[in-house]
Amino acid sequence: MTPVRLMTLNPGHFHAALVQKEMYDGVSPLVHVYASLGPDLFAHLNRLHGFNSRRDNPTAWDIEVHACSNPLKRLLADPPGNVVVLSGRNRTKVHAIKDAVEAGLHVLADKPWILSEDDLPTLQSALETAEARKLIAYDIMTERFEITSMLQRAFVSDPDIFGEPIPGSPEEPGVFMESVHYLAKQVAGVPLRRPVWFFDVNEQGEGLTDVGTHLVDLVMWILFPEKSIDQTRDVRILSARRWPTTLGREDFLRVTGESDFPPALARNVREGRLDYFCNTLVTYSVRGVHVKLNVLWGFSAPAGGGDTHFAVFRGSRSRVEVRQGPEQDFRPELFVVPSSEGGGVLTATRHRIQLLQPQFPGVEVADLRGELHVTIPEIYRVGHEAHFGEVTRQFLQYVSGEATLPAWEKPNMIAKYATTTQGVALARRPLPLSPLGEGTVSPKR
Repeated sequence: MTPVRLMTLNPGHFHAALVQKEMYDGVSPLVHVYASLGPDLFAHLNRLHGFNSRRDNPTAWDIEVHACSNPLKRLLADPPGNVVVLSGRNRTKVHAIKDAVEAGLHVLADKPWILSEDDLPTLQSALETAEARKLIAYDIMTERFEITSMLQRAFVSDPDIFGEPIPGSPEEPGVFMESVHYLAKQVAGVPLRRPVWFFDVNEQGEGLTDVGTHLVDLVMWILFPEKSIDQTRDVRILSARRWPTTLGREDFLRVTGESDFPPALARNVREGRLDYFCNTLVTYSVRGVHVKLNVLWGFSAPAGGGDTHFAVFRGSRSRVEVRQGPEQDFRPELFVVPSSEGGGVLTATRHRIQLLQPQFPGVEVADLRGELHVTIPEIYRVGHEAHFGEVTRQFLQYVSGEATLPAWEKPNMIAKYATTTQGVALARRPLPLSPLGEGTVSPKR
């Protein structure tokens, strides 16, 4: 097997470093980093240094830096590796992905791959080129490796537990998800310093085109496992709204280290405060099932809290829910709530858990009189950062040929990014004024 040699291109987001939070069998410890000289590169190298120098289980990466004005051109001129890792600087990311696969390189890229539906043809071309050349171009969908998401998928796929998906309506959707993230947070144990360009939605993306990518992916992955989704026939965007999270200069200083808003963000500065349009509420249907997604960003989490995820899938026999809030100590927990037609759901859930023991030993179910709580051992509570290693190991299996990339991944990638980009395009359309002159709506569950 040809050894894997990583090349990191323009590491603008901390997710690029998280790919290297651990070492991998069959991967060379020498990693080449191609980037412009500046704060993004320095932040990336500092994170890698932190992994190499930590007390417990330190990594042993050797880094060769290629700092230049045109990193992609330099990399493609004489690539020293066979895998390109990308994270951040999302506006032009898909063009770099396309150039990489055309040069015969595998790609492991963080979301989002595109921010505008105008880039859908480039995305499709890149995926078709990778397929034709037997290369792997893989989207880092970490939420597929979260334990509650994996178990939720297993239960929704079981007709004795879930029944048939309820199509619902825009007002009462068959699927509802809410994701809450925070601008001020810690990564690998240290306060996160976000680059200034992160707050440019044309560079980083909005709520739906950025973190919302995970939610759109989970809907298809959980509701229609191993099935291909055709974005032209199966997906219909129904409504969308966007609104800002507002930052003062002190807030901006805390998360970027910059004391004032740069000229590039001036169009969104009002009365000395920055309107960061990072929140999206969207309703759409996929294969006839109505879906509502609420993507939210706050400034900082409440004490003891952090990013949260709430997901409800409604079936004819039960609702299967992931809840993560104060009642769950801000940890994701999985519940099955039987419907009036759901006789035997407890027995079916216990049976499914027995079948899952070889994969997830120790998972159990508790009957809470009216709903079932799936109890999850601590060994599976590895956290978001560890999921990057799990995604990378899956990618490496595809690259080595130990596993085959599923045929549904390509059409579902296109459907996913068609949903996110078309949803934001709809949200950006001017709203008609209400009788009170209001042009926005508040997000509601």
